[in-house]
Amino acid sequence: MTYAIIRTGGKQFRVEPGSTLRIPSLPGEAGAAIEFNEILLGSDGKASRVGVPTLSGAKVTGEIVKQGRGDKIIVFKFKRRKNYARKQGHRQGFTEVRIKDITLG
Repeated sequence: MTYAIIRTGGKQFRVEPGSTLRIPSLPGEAGAAIEFNEILLGSDGKASRVGVPTLSGAKVTGEIVKQGRGDKIIVFKFKRRKNYARKQGHRQGFTEVRIKDITLG
């Protein structure tokens, strides 16, 4: 079972070929190819390779499935007895990516 741990958007994700994941927004249209070069760890099922801090020559390729926005969260600020209340909504953008291939180099 081949897998890798990649870093994108300030977060780390465990990816396998064929898996689909939602990551923070990246530029590109649906159907476009995308390549991740910050590979922190990679495994081919037999041996694991750990980067210091990243694996040189390793890459993960994928395809953008869609761009979208997540569920709305409500940010509510309140101070009792001070007549202060503020309500604000937020929807975080995401990019859905399908992983095609993992090359450990």
